[in-house]
Amino acid sequence: MKAALVKVPGTLPVYADFTEPAVAEGAVRIKVAAAALSHVTKSRASGKHYSSSGTFPFVAGVDGTGTLEDGSRVYFVFPEAPFGAMAEYCVVNQARCIPLPAALDDATAAAIAIPGMSSWAAFVERARLVKGETVLINGATGASGRLAVQVAKYLGASKVIATGRHAQSLQSLQKIGADVTISLAQDKDALEGEFRAQFKEGVDVVLDYLWGESAEQLLASAAGAAPETVPIRFVQIGAISGPTITLPGAALRSTAIELMGSGIGSIPMPRILDAIKQLLNAAAPGGFQIATNQVPLSEVEQHWTDDESRERTVFMTGS
Repeated sequence: MKAALVKVPGTLPVYADFTEPAVAEGAVRIKVAAAALSHVTKSRASGKHYSSSGTFPFVAGVDGTGTLEDGSRVYFVFPEAPFGAMAEYCVVNQARCIPLPAALDDATAAAIAIPGMSSWAAFVERARLVKGETVLINGATGASGRLAVQVAKYLGASKVIATGRHAQSLQSLQKIGADVTISLAQDKDALEGEFRAQFKEGVDVVLDYLWGESAEQLLASAAGAAPETVPIRFVQIGAISGPTITLPGAALRSTAIELMGSGIGSIPMPRILDAIKQLLNAAAPGGFQIATNQVPLSEVEQHWTDDESRERTVFMTGS
């Protein structure tokens, strides 16, 4: 079969022949339709991700969509090594397969699952979002953040505040559910003023995709302006702006901020899979939008370095 094959660490995958997988007990064989490019996929292919096996060669790709031998369509995650999602076929533990709703096409499902899960799981499993609450999404102009705005509204948030640096993308968020947008590109004092105004009015949940300086400012503003004893659930998801922050202890003592993370490790895998299932079932009824660039798997070398932050590259095996 044809596959995106990673032969040695630090090299791009190549479109090459690889042995077709045999089915083991408890697993199913999937004819792959689509597999999206992601940070996790790139990191595992480089051998740097904590979940990398360190064994080469292997097929790239951590998740995708396809059909089982009985013809049913599924989304799948974490195929059995060395068979990844970016191939004509792969083998996956049956428990890691989720039936796809008929209204959701293969490419959209492959593109939306991981970035959409990041906010769905954060809201449902970690923040325990209640209908009518106010949500602030820090870093809402990327693919994950844009979905977070839509998911927040779908789950019942009454007000969604979105931050970002890209002016045009930030403005476009108003069409998909953002009630307030805040530019992170403005000077520090102006940004602090906008943050403080929002926390003074009341913010229940913060989803943070950035960390770094903007997260520091958010936490400081919350400590200085949020009503006393009113809890703020601050959920850390990504660290695009930096891996660490400086956080004065007084910020936690002076306000009812609850800091937590969301991802693999903080949420058991069965519950992450359940979050993905709920997301996929809600995608069509909720009208969730995600920009995709669908390309043939044979062009994996040309598109491996694509920036998937605003438009997700989806490799199609049938093209």
